[in-house]
Amino acid sequence: MRERRTSRKSPPSLAGQLLLSHPVLREPSFRRTVILMSAHNEDGAMGVILNRPLGKQLGELNVEFALGPLAGVPLYSGGPVEPEQLIIVSWQWLKEEGAFQLQFGLEPEKAAEMIGTPGVVIRAFLGYAGWGQGQLENEMKHDTWFVSTVDGELLESSEGDALWRSILGSLDPELKLLANEPDDPTVN
Repeated sequence: MRERRTSRKSPPSLAGQLLLSHPVLREPSFRRTVILMSAHNEDGAMGVILNRPLGKQLGELNVEFALGPLAGVPLYSGGPVEPEQLIIVSWQWLKEEGAFQLQFGLEPEKAAEMIGTPGVVIRAFLGYAGWGQGQLENEMKHDTWFVSTVDGELLESSEGDALWRSILGSLDPELKLLANEPDDPTVN
């Protein structure tokens, strides 16, 4: 389990931040994605895609979860790497500290203890997004990704492409136009 607290100040690492795919990125695995970064260092980076809900709950994954307190936890496609691996994540926006607390890779027992804790959000992901050494930095040089701080309220108010559009549009008015472009320009 990893626990991170990040402030609104720009950290040297992208851990605890959001990566948003550029509107022109058409690669299916990352098209219109919002990735919550859990690790970013000289060895590589990883995170989970926040805006790919599977329309299922953890209780539908297996009997162990179906009969326990985590049965109602929403299940998401976390990314193209190891899509069978289950990753349980919790986060909490600490308003008075202006910080985002992230716990990545929770054991089911620990996650179960946190169910019902005010302000704590728990999500389950199948797979993750990962980059090898220097790969993400190279993609960043080519403007493939935008970085945003976490807005806990926004994470709870939107889902799917709407979450991507909302966050990307909040970064820059030009990006808002690009994010709202139709897939087929002839219907514009």
